[in-house]
Amino acid sequence: MRSVRRCSRTGCLNPAVATLTYAYADSTAVVGPLATYAEPHSYDLCEAHALRLTVPKGWEVVRHEGEFAPPEPSDDDLTALAEAVREAGRPDRPVEPQGLAPGGSRRGHLRALPDPIDE
Repeated sequence: MRSVRRCSRTGCLNPAVATLTYAYADSTAVVGPLATYAEPHSYDLCEAHALRLTVPKGWEVVRHEGEFAPPEPSDDDLTALAEAVREAGRPDRPVEPQGLAPGGSRRGHLRALPDPIDE
């Protein structure tokens, strides 16, 4: 399931509606509609930050014309959520046994393994 992507600007908790990408060779910043997937070299921005973006002197900004709209959940997202809830609620679902595991002791989600020298 896809979670709501947030604005990349520090301290901003607003949902992202645009994606900022830099074309360094052309000294250009491109602000367009929210990309389908988060990319490592692009930045998600809320509407306020997408509209107020400024660039260094000599750079150009290319902006999407029109309004930025938050993405609507797709049928795939809703189906994945329903299947996850259905799977978690199955009464016959295998449950991992709590307690000691063979060859070591268990503490929460960590496991202490015996020292191979002692064997």
